[in-house]
Amino acid sequence: MIPRSVNAAPEFEVAAWLNAHGPVSLAALRGKVVAVYAFQMLCPACVSHGIPQAKKVRETFARDDVEVLGLHTVFEHHAVMTPAALEVFIHEYRIDFPIGIDRPSDKGPVPQTMDRYQLRGTPTLLLFDRSGVLRQKIFGIADDMRVGALIAQLVAETADGSHCDDGACRL
Repeated sequence: MIPRSVNAAPEFEVAAWLNAHGPVSLAALRGKVVAVYAFQMLCPACVSHGIPQAKKVRETFARDDVEVLGLHTVFEHHAVMTPAALEVFIHEYRIDFPIGIDRPSDKGPVPQTMDRYQLRGTPTLLLFDRSGVLRQKIFGIADDMRVGALIAQLVAETADGSHCDDGACRL
């Protein structure tokens, strides 16, 4: 895991949110573990592994403890990966969690959040603890069991970083 920090992660630069009743912010989700799947709809590993894993996480963990978000971060094939195409993709793949569209950059093909978080590509999984601190950044295909264990570990932590189980809490 990335060492615990006292600084909450920066907000995403999002052009629009789909499957949401308005803007979504990491600050508003504090108190929950947040799993963010950065993907592109034309990325084979995203379609075969990342999106299905995100759906499993959403189904497995209580919504009071874990929020799942998608971040559509397009760094190639810009002309065909439009918001309209993404809406069709979301419908066809029956994705029900909020998805942010990473804000394009005027400096080049890499969108703003992808650049801010120094993502290497897609799929990438970002795991934030209950305090909004980035604790994991996993590029590529992440094993389901490993991801489940990492999320469970973050769920077991309290906001101050201690762990509580069976009524006992420890740092």
